[in-house]
Amino acid sequence: MPDKLRFGQGTARPKSLGYLMFASRWLQVPLYLGLIVAQAVYVWQFALELWHLIETVFLHQPSAQAAPSPEVVVMLTVLALIDVVMISNLLIMVIIGGYETFVSRIDLNDHPDEPEWLSHVNANVLKVKLATAIIGISSVHLLQTFIRAQTTPNDKIMWQTLIHLAFVASAVGLAYIDRLLSASPAEHTRPHL
Repeated sequence: MPDKLRFGQGTARPKSLGYLMFASRWLQVPLYLGLIVAQAVYVWQFALELWHLIETVFLHQPSAQAAPSPEVVVMLTVLALIDVVMISNLLIMVIIGGYETFVSRIDLNDHPDEPEWLSHVNANVLKVKLATAIIGISSVHLLQTFIRAQTTPNDKIMWQTLIHLAFVASAVGLAYIDRLLSASPAEHTRPHL
């Protein structure tokens, strides 16, 4: 009988270790909560940039940025606002998509505001969406650099362009790999839960 108990304990230990490993996913929750705080910081940054735009256009306050004309200042400020929104969108994708993919399902009970992409999110889809969001953010930064081209060193413009192209190549590579994986026979034979 003691042998049976010892055998029973031996089989329970790996199972409890597996449950511990599975439960460790909840350690990511503080990380996602921290990203929500970062989202609040971006809301504050957006408000500051918007106030700067209002000051420039309506109150005719001189801009702290060295710009040749008010139109350029407005354009750069609007691009900064777009940049904040795009980074905020990236944060939402990471917070919601990452939590849904790696921690726990979010049961929204067919809420009318549920994001369309949430119903089919997985690690590969999330990677491609994040890569395309990073390209959008990089595009805004590159456009800001091109607008300031007269005051920006050529080597900085060159490096930003090369980094942007690296982001584009990475996103294309991720999308291609995702397409290969979704078309593989193993993907079609795997049971879906």
